[in-house]
Amino acid sequence: MILVLGATGSTGRRVTELLRADGHPVVAASRSGETRFDWSDAGTWRPAVAGASALYLMAPDGTAVDPAFVSVAVEQGVRRIVLLSSSGIETMGDGRLPAAERAVRDSGATWTILRPSWFDQNFDEGFFWPAIMAGEVVIPLGDVRQAFVDAGDVAAVAAAALTEDGHAGRTYEVTGPDTLTFGEAVDLIGGEIDRCVRYRGGDEDYIAALGFSEEAIRDAKAFAALRGLGDQPISDVVCEVTGRPPKPFAMYVREAAAAGAWRP
Repeated sequence: MILVLGATGSTGRRVTELLRADGHPVVAASRSGETRFDWSDAGTWRPAVAGASALYLMAPDGTAVDPAFVSVAVEQGVRRIVLLSSSGIETMGDGRLPAAERAVRDSGATWTILRPSWFDQNFDEGFFWPAIMAGEVVIPLGDVRQAFVDAGDVAAVAAAALTEDGHAGRTYEVTGPDTLTFGEAVDLIGGEIDRCVRYRGGDEDYIAALGFSEEAIRDAKAFAALRGLGDQPISDVVCEVTGRPPKPFAMYVREAAAAGAWRP
């Protein structure tokens, strides 16, 4: 039995579908899914993890992975954990994901850590969708190139790590097959849907868009540190783990547009 947390989210939903398609028994857990799981309600933890031997571990953006849950999972019989982390976490200065990685490494279970780049789906399922619809994306990354990755490819790597040997103790940087600036990514979407979508990538733009708040200033400094790393390298993890190439960003845009992702 495999417990998938965040089973209604961008990656969890896809991990669940892939595992079930291959005949694996899955407990699909989330705050509003088949099995209730809530990070803020420890009473939901043991019922969700009961009977599971493997775990897809993730927490929503802004929520910490509680080490106490990791301990509960291992006590209940989980022997394999795949953690959804993120690239650039040390540079961005948010301690939640480094702490989650430590908890998994120290858990006593076999572990694999996924550090994906920006999800393609941020533009149609996530926090950039309202900005695309409003015609302006503001993120202070200038012209630094990012290796945007499709959530389906992240899910495929996770499903393999949950069910196959050879991934124990590995930390995978999961990327797409090419790199684009945010401006190029936004232009591709705008061109596909025949709409003007503007990109603003300066610190001042970002701080002004968020109302000159202390949080905006702090976040801008973190993005400046990420920008200082330069263009993001491309990895071959998706091909290595799944045996197929990752989806190009342009293909994602065509498919999302055809599915009506950005219809008014």
